Amino acid sequence: MTSRVILISPAITAALREARFDDGCPLDASGLRQARAAAGTLPAAEGVWVSPTVRCRETAGALGLDAVDAPELAALDTGRWRGATLAEVSGREPEALARWLSDPGAAPHGGESVAALCDRVAGWLETVAQTPGRTLAVVEAEAVRAAVIRALGAPESAFWRADVPPLTAVELSGRSGRWNVRLGQPLGASL
Repeated sequence: MTSRVILISPAITAALREARFDDGCPLDASGLRQARAAAGTLPAAEGVWVSPTVRCRETAGALGLDAVDAPELAALDTGRWRGATLAEVSGREPEALARWLSDPGAAPHGGESVAALCDRVAGWLETVAQTPGRTLAVVEAEAVRAAVIRALGAPESAFWRADVPPLTAVELSGRSGRWNVRLGQPLGASL
């Protein structure tokens, strides 16, 4: 049995433009327009899931998807850094930021570590792998990174080395716990 999982990153928001840790802000006008333009371009799926964040829910809605919340695909909890820009955190807590970016097990912000996120997303992947056919999920970029890291069997230290642009799709296909990865297709391309 082959499973296909298409992970779609959300459209652009002010937080993404400002390099700010997500604070629940909605899509900006440009992101909403781009997501609406891509509506109707996705293949049919047996299951459609969404990260329970504002920008993922709004992206799914703009794409015309009737998606079910998947708490396992929630954004990385950045604790007290939520809403701050990367520059602000770097200025206030340079050592903590450096540790978080270099040690997947670190969570100096009081939130979740990269390793914990990877475990959480991997658990969801194991569950969805039992479902034949295609699954679509609109998820935060860090959940896409975590899925790719686990699918490839890469070390968690590679997490920050994968860029996930807004409104792109990553497709995982596989069987028996072994995944192949197709990276970074813009929505509307042949999925």
